[in-house]
Amino acid sequence: MTDPLDAPMPYRRLGRSGLQVSAFSFGSWVTFGSQLDTGLARDCLAAARDAGVNFFDNAEAYAGGESERIMGDAIAELGWERWSYVISTKVFWGIHGEVPNMRNTLNRKYLFQAIDGSLERLGLDFVDLLYCHRPDPNTPIEETVWAMSDIIASGKALYWGTSEWSADEIRAAWEIAERHHLHKPVVEQPQYNLFERQRVQKEYARLYEDIGLGLTTWSPLASGLLSGKYVDGVPEDSRAALPGYEWLRDLLTDPARNAKVRELATVAERLECTLSQLAIAWCAANPNVSSVITGASRVEQVHENLGAKAVLPKLTPDVLAELKQIVR
Repeated sequence: MTDPLDAPMPYRRLGRSGLQVSAFSFGSWVTFGSQLDTGLARDCLAAARDAGVNFFDNAEAYAGGESERIMGDAIAELGWERWSYVISTKVFWGIHGEVPNMRNTLNRKYLFQAIDGSLERLGLDFVDLLYCHRPDPNTPIEETVWAMSDIIASGKALYWGTSEWSADEIRAAWEIAERHHLHKPVVEQPQYNLFERQRVQKEYARLYEDIGLGLTTWSPLASGLLSGKYVDGVPEDSRAALPGYEWLRDLLTDPARNAKVRELATVAERLECTLSQLAIAWCAANPNVSSVITGASRVEQVHENLGAKAVLPKLTPDVLAELKQIVR
């Protein structure tokens, strides 16, 4: 049997930008710092890279900045040439406690301090993508757009975008940039999976054509629910068992959703793939998705998740219609 990891990695443009990212990427949320040290992170990054991944996602707030440091150290140990990979980080939450201008904001002072901190922890001169991790209702969008554009102009980031912004907020930012001839947001990073479809498929629908919005989506497995490992409860080694992640347990043990997971598993079995691979490939089947961000706490998970490359061609219109009917 052919190894799914041997399937070619598709690369896609990030919206209307010229930047090409792997259709399946690797992110560090939850795992780096809480489950992985630099050594394990290095091994997972190397496994992802070997499978064709060129895009690696991070955020200032992940593990209070520790995730960025671990990823930066791991990449340095691997000796990757800077031109050979795309790296992103996200700013908004802050890591300096309840300090004015340094928490839950996108004001100009915070953004300039935050990008410098992220670059220092990552050990880089610039990131390829810089996201506003959440919208800030207390800062005028115009101030944020000017600051992000100036960061791009400074060379500390090459492109900028948003994460979990509404369609109206994204359009407002884009139109401000258009009006003032500034660097425009080119990408949004929303949650997207078989159980979380509304924003990507409905709310943003006009933005793909109107402004060329690209997507790098997160949580393709719905925090592990779509892996199928929660149909019989919460395993001790899962993220839902970690301190501080109690909020996940009700979601992951929901009987109605797990009944749908069982139905989805029969489709995966017929397609000769795992449920995780099916769920990840389904996200990438959306032509508006530039990259699906996957995560893993061990190399074996990296291999399984990126086996979705081989599943993507199997998602015919009939299969996609069947999946839609199951989760409707």
